[in-house]
Amino acid sequence: MKLAGVIPLLVLMLASYPPGVQAELARSLNAPSSGRSLSNIVANTPIHLAQNFPDEGDPKGRRRGGTSRREGCPALKTPITALVPGEETNGTSFLASTVAEYPTFWVYVPELPTNLRSGEFVLQDEEGNDVFRTPLTLQGLPGAIAIDLPSNPQYALKQNSKYHWFFRVYCGDPQNHPEYIFVDAWMQRVALTPDLQRHLQTAKPREYTAYAAHNVWYDAVTNLAELRRTNPDDRVLTEEWTKLLKAVGLEELARAPIVQHYTPE
Repeated sequence: MKLAGVIPLLVLMLASYPPGVQAELARSLNAPSSGRSLSNIVANTPIHLAQNFPDEGDPKGRRRGGTSRREGCPALKTPITALVPGEETNGTSFLASTVAEYPTFWVYVPELPTNLRSGEFVLQDEEGNDVFRTPLTLQGLPGAIAIDLPSNPQYALKQNSKYHWFFRVYCGDPQNHPEYIFVDAWMQRVALTPDLQRHLQTAKPREYTAYAAHNVWYDAVTNLAELRRTNPDDRVLTEEWTKLLKAVGLEELARAPIVQHYTPE
């Protein structure tokens, strides 16, 4: 993992670890080989959680909603947004990691008019072949939605493989009006290392702190979002959610509720 992507978010979440883990992480960050103090790292290192693809292929993504065509789709006050790390620049792949065989994908959807309630989620492999595809019926309420990848062996993600996912909202009847608003991003399933596994055991039930420290974005979001859903009055969880989204430039969405969780068969 790239140092610039791991250290700043680790610092944001460090306080949530037990004292023993805090001390271990602090020692590693302040090791003589780094040549910099922890305070200097925090002050001078930008937060970039997303890894970059290698030069071959250089696949792209779109974190903020775009349209399939110039006409046919209304302008939304707030764009549909994939809850993924990255920068709003041309050529960004919006790649982030998971250790899950069947991960969960997160999207912010603004308030939608009644003719924009048909959606679709698509997951493809790196060659563009469908791994999973499902229609979605949207409530039209503003907030974050989650889409689970079904726990079926035919959909299981392969370790060290990259996947391209799309979330689409059709502007009318998908059969008669194929125009849509969409976001797309990339995911890579990585190995569950012994170090991460040890940190997960120590961090329970707030595993998001370990995932964030190891730059495993999708699982950090899923764990923290589920804790927020079951503990809506927990102020610490609310603050940590805000920190997590702020770290990737999405702090304006931190107050959005979770309005739907899809578990397709």
